[in-house]
Amino acid sequence: MNYYSTLVTNLIDELRRLPGIGSKSAQRLAFHIINMPEEHVEHLAEVLVKARKEIRYCKCCCTLTDSELCPICASPKRDHSTIMVVEHTKDLAAYEKTGQYEGVYHVLQGTLVPSLGKGPQDIRFKELEARLDDPDVKELILATGSSLDGEATAMYITKKVKPRGIKITRIASGVPIGGELEYIDEVTLSRALEGRIEL
Repeated sequence: MNYYSTLVTNLIDELRRLPGIGSKSAQRLAFHIINMPEEHVEHLAEVLVKARKEIRYCKCCCTLTDSELCPICASPKRDHSTIMVVEHTKDLAAYEKTGQYEGVYHVLQGTLVPSLGKGPQDIRFKELEARLDDPDVKELILATGSSLDGEATAMYITKKVKPRGIKITRIASGVPIGGELEYIDEVTLSRALEGRIEL
């Protein structure tokens, strides 16, 4: 039995299609939108349509942007000789929040998933190779996740890029701050040990 009118039900159903939004969250969002001032709803709708039409991949690093080049690639203040390879735009944003990295990025928009037949042609690896033709590139930092797919992607890139003579580094991963050692898996502890630094 339908508790709501057709329009309310349709709005809830559309919101429920969004990732991470269950039935209750979709209802909450739908009622919030219905109760918003009309001009706010119209503005939200305009922003959604404009974003879908105008947001594209940066022609250099493949992150999401509304310009030909993203602000990072367009900045002369960034170190364009160092490229950090990440899986998704949200990973780039996470590193930017630290304020510690001054180089540029390359966003793969995914990882290799050999078990599902997802290969290099399914991520932005070809674009990365084209960037590495630039003789000014000195270092490639592999910042893919520590999952099996992230590790497989890092290994594949290393194998393909190593013959070019470019320095390749992998981010350290390990024990989170406040983490109890007894609850951390062996692979994470091994990576933490390997990635240790001199104090």
